[in-house]
Amino acid sequence: MLWDVFCRVIDNFGDMGVCWRLAVDLGQRGHQVRLWVDDAQALTWMAPQVRWQTEPHEHLAVGRGQQGVEVRHWAEATQALPLLPGLEAGDVVVEAFGCDPPEAFITRMQVRAAQGNAAQWVNLEYLSAEDYVARSHGLSSPVWSGAGNGLTKRFFYPGFTQGTGGLLREPKLIDQRQMLSESSSLRAAKLAALGIHLQATDKLVLVFCYASAPVDDLLDRLSKQGSRVHVLLTPGHAASMGEAWLARHRDTLLRLHMIPALPQDEFDALLWCCDLNLVRGEDSAVRALWAGRPHIWQIYEQDDGVHAQKLDAFMNKWMAAWPEALRTDVQAWWLAWNGLGPMPEVLPQWGHPNAPWQLASTAASIELRAQTDLTSQLIEFVASSG
Repeated sequence: MLWDVFCRVIDNFGDMGVCWRLAVDLGQRGHQVRLWVDDAQALTWMAPQVRWQTEPHEHLAVGRGQQGVEVRHWAEATQALPLLPGLEAGDVVVEAFGCDPPEAFITRMQVRAAQGNAAQWVNLEYLSAEDYVARSHGLSSPVWSGAGNGLTKRFFYPGFTQGTGGLLREPKLIDQRQMLSESSSLRAAKLAALGIHLQATDKLVLVFCYASAPVDDLLDRLSKQGSRVHVLLTPGHAASMGEAWLARHRDTLLRLHMIPALPQDEFDALLWCCDLNLVRGEDSAVRALWAGRPHIWQIYEQDDGVHAQKLDAFMNKWMAAWPEALRTDVQAWWLAWNGLGPMPEVLPQWGHPNAPWQLASTAASIELRAQTDLTSQLIEFVASSG
């Protein structure tokens, strides 16, 4: 099956991260994917295996190197009629997060529909734990105007409960995580590659955040931990704020490490290695869930403040079965990290395998795995309507 996946990079890396994971997962399951993206810069570190080459018969650049996946420039779909006269729309057209495929490409979808073999048009929506997701998942929306007049698109909502589209989870992901988690030598090798060498009692924290995160407060509290803590700071806001904090605290026992931007599979493995993960946005939030470690999520802030409602909905689902005291303590940190409450003075216990936060995170992750993953559901979703 041929999939056309359209992705606009609005800001940050989440849009590209989700679309690339979906494309890779489809490709590894034997499908063919054309990923049309308006800004492919993030793939230089997110997917360094991609190499660009000019197609001799098209004279256009195509990114290859990942099984089953071609990366294409959005502009080429915009100019599809003059530049790609032989281009046909795929069996499935996925517009990620309502990005609207170019009209020239939709015209190709019309040609296919007129031949009696219409493409499945899917709007892959943003992730949310709110109740409307289950009500909206799978709904159809006829197109009444513009280039798509007469076609129909359907909404596919990722989610955390039955009746939603699930979460991205590659077939071998949990087995790979388990293998690394159970091997101290594999973990040590992964960390050594980043120049990190731990002693037996050292703890490891990863910070990936937006500019509004209270990194100073976090580092102040981590510096008071009984054991030595290594803090991995991702490029950008986390690294710059960490460096500024360190300049004021030269005598600290904290060990701050500025890590490079990593390919997705290496980033996932790093989450598995850490004792506490602070992550941001949609893509890394889901990967933190599968890591099964204590974590704190910084949601993308929206001007109208609706992110607070979305954060509350997710906390309620993720922590539903947790002991009340633990849920209260962890939610206080999540709220504070998102600027929605005061910063607690002490983190809930997080650095021991039998710490309540660790046990609850593991249990919640296992429960979530009972849900069919997003790619499997999406394949079934389009197959059942073809």
